[in-house]
Amino acid sequence: MEITVFFLDEKVNSVIHGFIPSERANHYMPSLKAGSIVKVGRFEVARCSSMYKIIDHPFLIRFISPTIIDEVITGAPEIHLQS
Repeated sequence: MEITVFFLDEKVNSVIHGFIPSERANHYMPSLKAGSIVKVGRFEVARCSSMYKIIDHPFLIRFISPTIIDEVITGAPEIHLQS
């Protein structure tokens, strides 16, 4: 079972669907904390199949073995949640 994540692109005010394959989940989960903002690098971008599309964005992000995650401590964008 894969793990679903959502990425906020503050430059274009859009959300991109991402997923972590189940075999990589244990590797990345310690870096993904609720409420934290992270910078992700070395990932794969693919077209999102309409069958699996859960948000209105044409692409999705896949974590692959070289993917890295760094928590953003300073200079993080301010996120305004709408209710």
